[in-house]
Amino acid sequence: MTFDSLALHAGIQLVLVYKMTSLTYAQLSVKSQVGCAKTELFNCDNKRSSAVSPGTAQCDIRASITLEQPDCPPACRQASESSRMNRATAKRLIERYFRQLTEGCGNSNCTNEFCASCSTSQPLGNNAAAAKALELFKVNAKLCDYYPSVESDENSRLRREMSTEEFSDVHYLTEHTVCRILSVCEEEGNYSALVRVVGRIFSNADALIKSFRKEEPSAAAKTLNSLKSKDEEKQSDQSSEKKLSSSASPPDETPNGIPNSFESSVDIDAVRRVYDKLLSVDQVESALVNAIIYLTPNVELDLEYLDVYEANPDYLNIFIIVMENSNLHSPEYLEVALPLFCKAMSKLPLTALACLSKLWSTFGLPHVRRMMETFQQLITFTVVSNEYGAENLINDDETVVAATKCLRVVFYASILGGEVDVEHNEEDDEDGESDELTLHELLGEERLYKKGPRVDPLEKELGVRPVDGVKPLIPFEDFVNESVNEVIEMDKDFTFFKVNAETKFSFQSCPFILSVITKSQGLYYDNRIRMYSERRLTALYSMAQGQQPNPYLKLKVRRDHIIDDALIRLEMISMENPSDLKKQLYVEFEDEQGVDEGGVSKEFFQLVLEEIFNLDIGMFTYDDDTKLFWFNSSSLENEAQYTLIGIVLGLAIYNNCILDVHFPMVVYRKLMGKKGTFLDLSDSHPVLHQSLKEVLEYSGSLEEDMMLTFQISHKDLFGNPVLYDLKEKGDRIPVTKENRQEFVHLYADYILNKSVESQFKAFKKGFLMVTNESPLKYLFRPEEVELLICGSRKLDFEALEKTTEYDGGYTKDSQIIKDFWETIHSFGEEQKRLFLQFTTGTDRAPVGGLGKLKMIIAKNGSDSDRLPTSHTCFNALLLPEYSSKDKLKERLLKAITYAKGFGMLHHFGEVLRFYGFHFSLHLSDPLLQPCLGGGKLCHQLSKLGLHHIQVALQFQDLLVQIFGVRACIRDRLVD
Repeated sequence: MTFDSLALHAGIQLVLVYKMTSLTYAQLSVKSQVGCAKTELFNCDNKRSSAVSPGTAQCDIRASITLEQPDCPPACRQASESSRMNRATAKRLIERYFRQLTEGCGNSNCTNEFCASCSTSQPLGNNAAAAKALELFKVNAKLCDYYPSVESDENSRLRREMSTEEFSDVHYLTEHTVCRILSVCEEEGNYSALVRVVGRIFSNADALIKSFRKEEPSAAAKTLNSLKSKDEEKQSDQSSEKKLSSSASPPDETPNGIPNSFESSVDIDAVRRVYDKLLSVDQVESALVNAIIYLTPNVELDLEYLDVYEANPDYLNIFIIVMENSNLHSPEYLEVALPLFCKAMSKLPLTALACLSKLWSTFGLPHVRRMMETFQQLITFTVVSNEYGAENLINDDETVVAATKCLRVVFYASILGGEVDVEHNEEDDEDGESDELTLHELLGEERLYKKGPRVDPLEKELGVRPVDGVKPLIPFEDFVNESVNEVIEMDKDFTFFKVNAETKFSFQSCPFILSVITKSQGLYYDNRIRMYSERRLTALYSMAQGQQPNPYLKLKVRRDHIIDDALIRLEMISMENPSDLKKQLYVEFEDEQGVDEGGVSKEFFQLVLEEIFNLDIGMFTYDDDTKLFWFNSSSLENEAQYTLIGIVLGLAIYNNCILDVHFPMVVYRKLMGKKGTFLDLSDSHPVLHQSLKEVLEYSGSLEEDMMLTFQISHKDLFGNPVLYDLKEKGDRIPVTKENRQEFVHLYADYILNKSVESQFKAFKKGFLMVTNESPLKYLFRPEEVELLICGSRKLDFEALEKTTEYDGGYTKDSQIIKDFWETIHSFGEEQKRLFLQFTTGTDRAPVGGLGKLKMIIAKNGSDSDRLPTSHTCFNALLLPEYSSKDKLKERLLKAITYAKGFGMLHHFGEVLRFYGFHFSLHLSDPLLQPCLGGGKLCHQLSKLGLHHIQVALQFQDLLVQIFGVRACIRDRLVD
């Protein structure tokens, strides 16, 4: 008798009233009322159930409760979907209590006094059991697990089951049971019995938990002994160990060597073989869909309110078995079944999710990719089927949120199943937290500006980070969902991420699903909020102390002493008030007029980098083959210089500037907390990497042929050889086949870590001065950090053409504009980079490519011999309306070629001589050394005195024509 038929029999009709609060679990009150409410349930009687089509499947098995109150206002009748589902799932839970009170759990040793199977329980009538079930539900009483009856003779039980027409005694499934039922159905040509059994077992959590269990070791041993000899047993064991990807018994370690304490009781191989057989029968598909729809709400309730996993870890078997269905991505599941399943799975405790991730990591690439694509398809299907906006955020879509949380489990399984390095980690120098209250805490803003990097709880539970993944099973890029990135409101998501993380879901808590462009927007919001916060705090301090407020990080530097000035100023700030580094950067060059709207900062970064990466200084070495810089272990510069370049990189990220730096990827990996390894040498020191690789692969005698020892040599700053022992008395330890792996490891560790330890430690210290409170480390991987700092080397000028805007009378249909883009597209790679450098101040594309760059082309007069000019502050190109395409190309090439460098200096000297300035252009002359940028020209002219400035004004147009000097520099000349 079902719960509904019981209620009708007793003449009692139930009204379930929920009172939801944000602080406690849902509270439920139940009262009896005649004639006010009508309870309905689509009965799922096993004896009357039959195969149904996918279109009508949901009506036969889904339970719901509808309330009809004719005298109530319309608002009462319009219950929300979530409220209806809550009432439906609550009804199912009450029904389980009723069955436990009347039928029992089947365990003869049960000790639950509220279970009919308990020897001390008193029999209850239907009415009394119904009332008692409501009471037990309200107090969240214990629910027993279901125990099927087991006879001592397994074979006789199977014969009795198979002889029963309806197979009603089958309480759980095994591969043998399914095969027997399938053979009977095939003989009869009717699969209705199989459909009923599959639907019944897969819709019952207790039955599914006990299904497809592994054989007991003793039983397995007996079977092997009866079928194989001892020699065959050993061969079978060896072959089974090799088949790791499809093994039903997960190993003690994940494929990368990380300990795996979880061992599933499910026979995975048997489940997969059963699915292959079941899915070949068309009628079974709808039964599986219906079963999941009926199963998952009960499972979700159990996980959320009853802590069933802690009581029985085998509860995880439900998710293991269901996820082996290779058809989960099909349309039949996407509509209802899979969303409900994801919601239930997202309720699993953290330890259970970690167990799933470890187990799935042993399945191999095909199975992990199938699960990834299943969740991705559900997310995409849901996003494209709905419309999102400011009033309907994707963050509030339960299906997308649940599927994203499930996808996170697969993400870490992909990392664990691939090549992982969890050992070589840099030691973080964390400053002790002060006991003094900060102003943020006094203002109640500690949540928004809390210190310390965020850590993913699942990452912590598994003991592996995305940065540890050397080569995951599935590339990181495949986890990015473009549909989500297109509709997400990053300003709202940032608020949830920083402030409402406990109550609202933020996609930044699952950064793997976001693109670099989207994550950079979140980082931009974080940086700007901190800038405004520091500005406001400065105002408060200034008001309290009666001082002039200083809301910016102001750097006033001299061009010919830019490193010294910047170093002294930044060092003072870092010691006196490090929080000032969080302010917006404002650069001012001494004796120059100009407002820093971004262009002056760009120029500052460019000049600092040109100076600090100058090989004559000796801070870095340069590889002509890779075009990359590396730390000079023999540098004579002090650590403060390296701290400065670290601060500069941090400020570039913080102020959204792109730098023209050329570091190997290992630098960014070290900044994110990893040490350099042999694999990193392929990028930073390719010649050395190839040599060490040959040592590892050499098949001859290393002692006789190569005569290597554990003593190595390298050259210092002056080219003199320096000896270093990788081990104590290394010159006496020859490299052999037995110890060559150790030799390679120690060699790489010395080159990438130990030899540059002091330099890199100072460099990282400067970087963290700016980014220590930023979510940078949590959101981005090393290769993405490189994109943030350096931009992209891939230049898509087609995308730039589509996003460029026009001003001053130009349009995209103007002939000069058509000629301009034809000319740009005809340029070689180096000329395109020169053009980009001339227009924007950098030859790199921003994150997302040139399509994200907002360039403006404005008309700058009619046809003339003047060169094009640019405002790098605003990415604006001032282009005269030249009379022909050839003239446009000639003028543009001259502008971008002589915009910087000694070519411009030579022309400048000719002009000055023309106007009567007779002096040597020798580079040792302090007046002209080394005039490389337009800003420096202004600075040097200012040293000539007012009379010379006035003379310079007379030929400023000619100066622009010859040099291609940018328009902002002309403005400085006028000043």
